[in-house]
This record gives sequence, C-alpha cells and structure tokens, in this order.
Amino acid sequence: MKASLVELEAIAAVARHGGFRAAARELGMSSSALSHAVAALEERLSVRIFNRTTRSVTLSDAGERFVAELTPALAAIDRAIENAGMSSNAVSGTLRLNMAPGAARMLLVPLILEYGRRYPNVEIEIVTDNALVDVIGKGFDAGVRLADAVPTDMVAIHIVPTMRSLVVGSPAYFSGRPRPLVPSDLLQHRCIRARMASGRLYRWEFERHGQSILIDAPGSLILDASDLMLSAALDGAGLTYISEASIIEHIAAGNLISVLEDWSPPYPGLSLYFAQRRQMPARLRALIELIREQNASR
Repeated sequence: MKASLVELEAIAAVARHGGFRAAARELGMSSSALSHAVAALEERLSVRIFNRTTRSVTLSDAGERFVAELTPALAAIDRAIENAGMSSNAVSGTLRLNMAPGAARMLLVPLILEYGRRYPNVEIEIVTDNALVDVIGKGFDAGVRLADAVPTDMVAIHIVPTMRSLVVGSPAYFSGRPRPLVPSDLLQHRCIRARMASGRLYRWEFERHGQSILIDAPGSLILDASDLMLSAALDGAGLTYISEASIIEHIAAGNLISVLEDWSPPYPGLSLYFAQRRQMPARLRALIELIREQNASR
C-alpha cells in the first residue's frame, strides 16, 4: 500500500499542471509511462485520484484531499534537500546548457567561468546552436535565448535585461560613401545579409518615435554567423546589423563606425529558461542564484 517518492512526485506534478503531458516534461518521462504509474498507484490504493476525460484531467474529491496533505510534505522534503546542498562542495554533476554562439561569447567570462570558479565540482557543458531546440528533449538543464524566443511553457530568468543591435561599417567602407541618415538610405549601400536558423533572410528592423520600418538590406554576401558578419564588416565588405555587445570595443577603437543609432532602440535581452519542476537540481539552482546576484549588483 505504500507509495514511493517518485509516485508521489508524479501525482503532485499532474495536479500542478492539470494534465499528463506537461507533468511528463517536468519529470523527464513519457506521458504514457506517467499515466500508467498514476493508474497503478490508484489501483493499489483503491482510490481514484484523478477524473480523466479526453479534454481534461481534474482531481477527484479524494484526490483534492490527498494532494492537499501531500503538497506540504513534499515541500518539507525539498527544503531538506536544498539545505543539504547549500555548500559549494555539494553542488556537483554536469550542467548542460544550450545557447546561440553569440550568447555563449557574451556570457562565457562574466557568468559561466565565474560559476565554474564557485562550483569546481560541476562539469559545465555548453552546446551552441543557432536554432531553438527542445532543451528538455535533448537532455539540457536549461537554455539561453532572447527573451522573445523563450517557449511560453518555460520558466525564464533574465540574464541581460535589454540589448540592441547597430548598423556598422569600417572606415574603409565609408571612404567616399555617404553615411545613411535614415533606414531607407541603406538601399543605396552594400550590406552583409543574415540567414536565420529558420532559413529566412533577416529583415533589418528599425524604430523611432513609434515609427517602425523593415528593410530588405541589399547585398551579395549572405552569412549565418555573427562572427563571420563581424569579420566581413571589419574587412570593409559592407554594412552589417549586429549586437552592440559584440562590437563595442571595435567602435571604441575606431575599427567600426556606427550609424542610425537613433533608429536602433533596445529590445528584450537574454534569458535563462528551463522547465517548471518541483525539485530543481542543485547545479541549476546555483546558476540561477548567481544570475540573480549579478543582476542585483548592476
């Protein structure tokens, strides 16, 4: 008649999400396996915990009483596990993160390497991918993407609250050419175009005083990586539209000249995202606490 902790966590997850699919994602198992586990427990207890239809999964009266008593007990177990994992020596395992290459370059020194210094028992694996991947299905602890690209069913923690992109070119490119004053002036320039992970060509986005403009930047060079676009711009191949964080040193050194800055407002920056779960691995919880600490110090 006794239930295992795994079975109790399954009941709590289904009740919390109101369905098996989202609960299965949190627990890292298939929906069918989770459904069978819950049904087996109900049969052993001779109690129907959930009322199931083709459209919904709801708690029965007995299930509501059961989950009401179960929830604080599981919370107490969580607190005990968290207290046991408070020291840096207890944070161990492998932290697997997925992010775009540009995000990895931006976060490597201030966040990832600092995390490694604090938690030397954690092995950190960063996998870069321009395409948005299923971080849970691919076995990652979390992902990093622009806030607007985070899946709606994920929990998001801001790392870089805002960012912006700038149009830049080298002094050699601008030699003998007028600098664009409004976005439409770009149509008279040679631009380095960007192929998105989706396969479409990126249309340059501008905004000022509530007026938004999309420009199909003209140019014969199409690249799919920001470091390649930066190298091409530095060599005078044309104008590129690129994250300010990746070029700020080149602008300060005079290697690049930025234009249309008043048409380039900030947009939501990078977020760490992960599946909602009742029990979070200590390695991921430690990363979240470091991000919050760094945000508070800004």
